[in-house]
Amino acid sequence: MAETNDTQATIKKALAGSQIAFSNLLDTFWNGVYGFQLKRTENENDAEDITIQTFSKAFDKLHTYDSKYEFKTWLIAISKNIHVDLIRKRKKSLETGENQESVKKVLDDAPTAEDVLITEQNLATLLSHIKKLKPHYQEVINLRYFKELSYAEIAEQLNEPINNVKVKILRAKKLLAQVIKGKA
Repeated sequence: MAETNDTQATIKKALAGSQIAFSNLLDTFWNGVYGFQLKRTENENDAEDITIQTFSKAFDKLHTYDSKYEFKTWLIAISKNIHVDLIRKRKKSLETGENQESVKKVLDDAPTAEDVLITEQNLATLLSHIKKLKPHYQEVINLRYFKELSYAEIAEQLNEPINNVKVKILRAKKLLAQVIKGKA
């Protein structure tokens, strides 16, 4: 199974800290997890939020992944649990008083190919491309690249875990690069 070997190799690189490996895992498995949640929730926003949380949690707990199982199956199990938790929270209608994990120090990534492509665009053209993204992606792009906030500052401002912010920015960059290339 070449795909499984490739996936396992990518996971090992991600565990060693490779941002490219994390990006590859996100690209490879995003549509599967998102599609699964879209069928379950029948709501694009919920499906997207759950998918972001799934990757955030998976990347945070990647060291616990057991290679005896398919990686996609592991991701789907995480997303099911997040969805169940979301339903429980909504049923209880409680204010979320979640314990915030202490914000980890994060080294900002070196510019990726998407970063280079984004910065090469004419500002007016770039802004028109950004407006084609969903509002929450526009927001993280604005905070990261125009206000130049760190991941930790964005997490604090959005009141979200830092890993969610990292996944949203990664996803927003990919989508923006596709828009710029005319593929979206």
